[in-house]
Amino acid sequence: MKLCITEKPSVAKDIAAILGANVKRDGYYEGGDYKVTWTFGHLCTLKEPADYTDLWKRWSLGALPMIPKRFGIKLIADKGIERQFNVIKTLIGEADEVINCGDAGQEGELIQRWVMQKAEIHCPVRRLWISSLTDESIREGFNDLKPESDYDRLYYAGLSRAIGDWILGMNATRLYSLKYSSPGNVLSIGRVQTPTLALIVQRHHEIANFKPEDFWELKTLYREVTFNATSGRFKTEAEATEAMNKISGVPMVIKDVAEKQGKEAPPRLFDLTSLQVECNKRWGWTADDTLRLIQSLYEKKVTTYPRVDTTYLSDDIYPKIPVILKQMTPYATLTDPLLSSKIPKSKKVFDNSKVTDHHAIIPTGQSPSALIGDERKLYHLIALRFIAAFYPDCIFRATTVLGEAGGVGFKATGKVIVDPGWRNVYAGKDSNEGNDDGEQSDDRILPPFTVGESGPHEPSLLKKQTQPPKYYTEGTLLRAMESAGKTVDDEELREAMKENGIGRPSTRASIIETLFKRRYIYRERKNIMASQAGIDLVATINEELLKSAKLTGLWENKLRRIERGDFSAADFIAELKTLIGDIVINVLSDNSSRRIEVADEEPVKKKRSGSRSGDNSGEAAKKPRAPRIKKLDDIVCPACGQGHILKGRAAYGCSRFREGCTLRLDFNDYSPELTPAKLASLIKKQYK
Repeated sequence: MKLCITEKPSVAKDIAAILGANVKRDGYYEGGDYKVTWTFGHLCTLKEPADYTDLWKRWSLGALPMIPKRFGIKLIADKGIERQFNVIKTLIGEADEVINCGDAGQEGELIQRWVMQKAEIHCPVRRLWISSLTDESIREGFNDLKPESDYDRLYYAGLSRAIGDWILGMNATRLYSLKYSSPGNVLSIGRVQTPTLALIVQRHHEIANFKPEDFWELKTLYREVTFNATSGRFKTEAEATEAMNKISGVPMVIKDVAEKQGKEAPPRLFDLTSLQVECNKRWGWTADDTLRLIQSLYEKKVTTYPRVDTTYLSDDIYPKIPVILKQMTPYATLTDPLLSSKIPKSKKVFDNSKVTDHHAIIPTGQSPSALIGDERKLYHLIALRFIAAFYPDCIFRATTVLGEAGGVGFKATGKVIVDPGWRNVYAGKDSNEGNDDGEQSDDRILPPFTVGESGPHEPSLLKKQTQPPKYYTEGTLLRAMESAGKTVDDEELREAMKENGIGRPSTRASIIETLFKRRYIYRERKNIMASQAGIDLVATINEELLKSAKLTGLWENKLRRIERGDFSAADFIAELKTLIGDIVINVLSDNSSRRIEVADEEPVKKKRSGSRSGDNSGEAAKKPRAPRIKKLDDIVCPACGQGHILKGRAAYGCSRFREGCTLRLDFNDYSPELTPAKLASLIKKQYK
């Protein structure tokens, strides 16, 4: 008997139907030579400190650092999980071969391997590795099953990540909480979350300490075209006025007219981060919103695997492109011109060297007719980007005109689109696609100029001020995480820097959400602001490796190298053990008595006082109300303090169940009909 183990019941149902395992049993399907069962994401997790020794049950500075001699896993304490695990264990004991059908990524590999290890597997294992859940893709995958050993390095990287997060998270959180927090309060420290917080706090300080400086810009209007002084900004009014006096009353002379043809390539296909950035920019969606929606599109078989960090396709996808385009019937008016000739094979789209586990996010060709609301908007965004990738470059003619008046040089530029190319895909839909700032200041048609011509002009002097950097939005923060804090606009450079980004595309959304739940950051419109607790925490941490995005990016690089096989997992763990030992010594050596307070509520926006000047009534400011609980997402998990409440079929649980949180609130004790506010009240009473 061959046993297939998937990561979700819905995927098990799809695979069982294709394999002919149509008989539904308790916890699995069977038929012919196959049985198909499933996990619910993480069934196992790394053991907690108290599972290793009683000395680690109580939080104590003297017990740090906690480093188990050998890390172990355990089954998550949940009746539903235990029941399903027993089904899997029994089936594994009966199987001649197991086919690992978990999600084809690092986390999926870790989830399945832990379950098989816990079930004490002895039979051979093969791996199903697919990038979409269409019937065709599943059949192809089963015709090309891989040996489990092909993915050992992927597992070692996932295991190293989990152990590294345990070593730093468990130890640093206890260390900083005991040393710097008030009794009973937890200061959450994490390998990725703390450097992410440090980025936000650094931006807070850059804005707070920014001192605006005046500068002057000299412009002149000649033949209804605005020319800018080529010398750039003037730092003093005297310099600017001197230049203004030089050109006043002196005719403008055209010195040079240059025209050249340029090309603008289509925007790159989406990886998860660029998709999250785009959705945040367009619709204000959070990274978590976009991740949930794209995961849903994947499970509905209309788009490919979403948790990817590449914008390229592998060469083997090229023959499938015409088929996918032909199946995208709602977009026939856009795809027909492509299908009338051979699809171009650009190195900016197809590059095996830029693809590891999975390729960029693209449509599968399956009908999106069942999609509604935001799912439909997201699919449309991906579909247009995919179609545009195979259109010709946009061809434009750029004109640069140089002039001079009174010895001062001026320049005007214009751009005329000769052939829209890929921009035809967005005609009338999104004229700013591919233009990050949404401005088209140079896209103007200039009148014909002749070298040597001259005439009167109208000079003007504009006084301006330098502007502080902008607060992060969720989109710009994701980009900063991807590039380890560096602001990068060039797509080629972005790709190169992903190796040293902090976090993985699949985890960055949850990292940001954790910082919100911990009250280290809060939203003000689209801006992400650091709370006082977040600012104080970063100020308290002296160890650069704990808060430096650049250095944490180097850790991430090592994890990627483990995945490729050119760095040792043992060396990575050894480095972290040494690091946490040094951190413990340094913190314990701090003789300051500082304390960090985490507010119960998000900071409230300051309102202008309605009182008259000089009103000294001395009335105490009203205490701001706690934010209303309107949805389950607003309820912080009382067990781990990081996730939020989810509603399952038989119980409430935590959104971080995949990360090992074991919270379970049975409907017998907490009615499924409770409002979010009432549920929050009951949880607060129970978990005082």
